[in-house]
Amino acid sequence: MRYHLSVFFVAAAFFAACNAPSPKDLPRAQASPELEAGFSEMMDSVVASFSDMTNWQRIVNLHSIMIVKDGKVVKEKYFGEWTPDKPHSMFSVSKTFTAAAVGIAIHEGRMALTDKVADYFPEKQVEGNPCDATVEDLLMMAGGHETDPTLEVLEMDINARSSYIKEGAEIADTFFKYPFVFKPGELFVYNSAGTYLLSAIVTKVTGESVLDYLTTRLFEPLGIEKPVWEADKYGITAGGWGLELKTEDMAKMGQLLLQKGKWGRKQLIPAKWVEAMSEKHIDCAPAQVRIEDSERVTGVPDAQNDWRQGYGYQVWRCKTPGCYRADGAGGQYILVLPPKNAVVVMTSWTGNLQRELDFVWEYIYPNL
Repeated sequence: MRYHLSVFFVAAAFFAACNAPSPKDLPRAQASPELEAGFSEMMDSVVASFSDMTNWQRIVNLHSIMIVKDGKVVKEKYFGEWTPDKPHSMFSVSKTFTAAAVGIAIHEGRMALTDKVADYFPEKQVEGNPCDATVEDLLMMAGGHETDPTLEVLEMDINARSSYIKEGAEIADTFFKYPFVFKPGELFVYNSAGTYLLSAIVTKVTGESVLDYLTTRLFEPLGIEKPVWEADKYGITAGGWGLELKTEDMAKMGQLLLQKGKWGRKQLIPAKWVEAMSEKHIDCAPAQVRIEDSERVTGVPDAQNDWRQGYGYQVWRCKTPGCYRADGAGGQYILVLPPKNAVVVMTSWTGNLQRELDFVWEYIYPNL
């Protein structure tokens, strides 16, 4: 009898192993009835947003959505050509990964928040236009520029839903030649070229691109396989854009941030750095919009505008208390929701980014 039981348990274990999800996948669980109902309402609203195809600002064109509750995927849905295995352009969600690389490099003693950016690029300095910004200033989007130099070096391909570095672009040269008007740390001016500079600094102090540096420290431990990240002609990872990830890869990063940088028994990102990334360090407004003009330009009251709640280190605070996000053009989001012990990720190509977020706040968040 003991022999037969042993055979039974071995066979059962083999069967379970063959049918279990890959250890690289997040575990799955059933959504609560309340979340099922809220999710269904949200999907109805997504469909309804297409009722006027001439109004781009109304349409919420989702490509994917994944909801993680208590560490388990409880809802996921893909639309049209988008599938679980198809990577999506992250646009500025890339910035949050670059900030993670900076934090890890600081923890390893390779650089510091107080380092002067100019000291890493003495050959790039422009006479009469000194750059006094620190690493921390660039993380806060407050390097001293009055306008964002990024559009001079970056192309946006609307049809391909992607962005890329212009041929021959010298991103560091462009960053340093733009006038430094304000005292560093004083004014938020969204600046993707500044994030490129952070990526370049990580490369200078580690000898690796940010992509390679994070591969062993972040991507491989999370089970994120061979992500693509655009680099310039010098091999420097773009930093502020250019990363491509699958929806579940995004969810893993969100869960890692929710867990204060810990994955299993390993502390991949220092917990204090995750806290620093997600804290408000400076007042902010949507990209290319002045703070004082935000309500007039967006038509959204500041209290209801998710881009007016404060900026951390390459991370946006949300209007829902205690929540923050990685945020990319077209509606790419990693929403970290500590009050609900949850993560919501979305990919899309949407004109009204606030409307996309409001669907989460209205239908998903209350039911988690």
